[in-house]
Amino acid sequence: MIADTKLRTRSRGGRRARQAADAAGPAEQRVPYITRNLPTYDLLSDNKLDQILATSDRILAEIGINFWEDIETVELFRAAGGQVTHKSEDVWNIRFAPGLIRDILKTAPASFTQHARNPANSVQIGGDAVVFAPAYGSPFVMDLDRGRRYGTIEDFENFVRLAQSSPHLHHSGGTICEPTDVPVNKRHLDMVYAHIRYSDRAFLGSITAPDRAEDSIEMCRILFGAGFVDQNCVIMGNFNSTSPLVWDGVSTRGIRAYAAANQGSIHLPFLLGGAVSPLTMAGSIAQSLAESMVGCALTQLVRPGAPAVLGAFLATMSLRSGSPTFGTPEAATGSLVMGQLARKLNLPLRCAGNFSNSKLPDAQAMSQAMMSMMSAVQGGANFILHSAGFLDGLLSMSYEKFMLDADMCGALHAYMQGVEVSEETLAFDALAEKGPGEHLFGAQHTLRHYKTAYWESGLDDYQPWETWDEQGCVDAMTRANAKWKETLANYKAPPLDPEIDRALRDFIATKKASMQDAWY
Repeated sequence: MIADTKLRTRSRGGRRARQAADAAGPAEQRVPYITRNLPTYDLLSDNKLDQILATSDRILAEIGINFWEDIETVELFRAAGGQVTHKSEDVWNIRFAPGLIRDILKTAPASFTQHARNPANSVQIGGDAVVFAPAYGSPFVMDLDRGRRYGTIEDFENFVRLAQSSPHLHHSGGTICEPTDVPVNKRHLDMVYAHIRYSDRAFLGSITAPDRAEDSIEMCRILFGAGFVDQNCVIMGNFNSTSPLVWDGVSTRGIRAYAAANQGSIHLPFLLGGAVSPLTMAGSIAQSLAESMVGCALTQLVRPGAPAVLGAFLATMSLRSGSPTFGTPEAATGSLVMGQLARKLNLPLRCAGNFSNSKLPDAQAMSQAMMSMMSAVQGGANFILHSAGFLDGLLSMSYEKFMLDADMCGALHAYMQGVEVSEETLAFDALAEKGPGEHLFGAQHTLRHYKTAYWESGLDDYQPWETWDEQGCVDAMTRANAKWKETLANYKAPPLDPEIDRALRDFIATKKASMQDAWY
């Protein structure tokens, strides 16, 4: 009888505390970026890292990098000590003595700030900072209502709005999807404007042609002022090498444009093991490091101190079918090693993301995404592109997976806080107040912390089976579908100075009127 009375008392006290917590709702704290409180995971010994660095040096010294259609870049590297061989009319091979590229990289900043138009949303790139940005580059979009289709400018704007609305993302991203209803030679103007108009966070600019890179930077001069842009990073470009061991002129001229303007650039080999890189992870890492270091070094030859980010996109393949595979354990270990190498070189790192080959935002999608994303978090990545929406091997940007991934990013915010140890968190008083055999729902320590004690998902279902069944057995994909629609319905654009908005629109109109539409 006494036990029954105690149980009823516990139940009433627990119910009251839960009701109070439910009324308060989950606490969501917006931060401009994550400051890591977890140590990074060092997978390899210093000796093994030195072997990889030595192999990268050997690749650069004995095989070299080919440069296409950019004699100005070739001459910059020649003047810096590169050994140039003219292979054909517009192709040059450059070999670099061991250590030369790393010497050039010594002027690159270990960390820098990318300023947002809302100063409260400026991000640090490097050090202990971690920045989550949406996925990038998909030609298709998909949702549960309309299926898979080519992306449009409306989809692009929607994803910018969704990113802006999420407390768990920090950056507006870049080409979140390809707006295929806008001419190829003009869509960069609409994409950059969408980032400026519908978000007040930092963003990436165009890299698909040097003049489009220049347009992106010029739009930032309108937004921030030319003097501010000259002295501060306000935009970054994400540049891919042409693996294996090639930098093409479109990329190198774009890199030079961003660096000359003192803007940031990310240098990313896209490596598929067994296809354009060795199928062993150590070999892929050595090649990735060689290609990315050369891209970063180019920025320092143009303007010493220009922001540069070391990049790695390590992917495996299904060697029976030839299909790329994402979210695999081998690539995850590669990201851990890239983190060690970036710290050794004292450069910011971009790698991994919420990768998946799945065609739906299902269990495969989220298990592959978590494998890849955790490697970035544990490895010490600073800028994590592809943090939300990546599906179908990056061919499709998914509305539902965007919401599921953003929710996962919220969990990673909590994970990277680590465990705080203090008199308050050790909570001796919570046990002392109630004593053995008593619940802690009403303890003063519980009441002080219940609103912020645990991260709470905005999409996961915590209900008993019976309640879930009565409410229609709604799965995670369906909940995410409702969530993105609700988010867009409630979205409000951040204010933008009308004079700046008018100047941007005039710039876009003038640029578009100066050229015929091109669709390829």
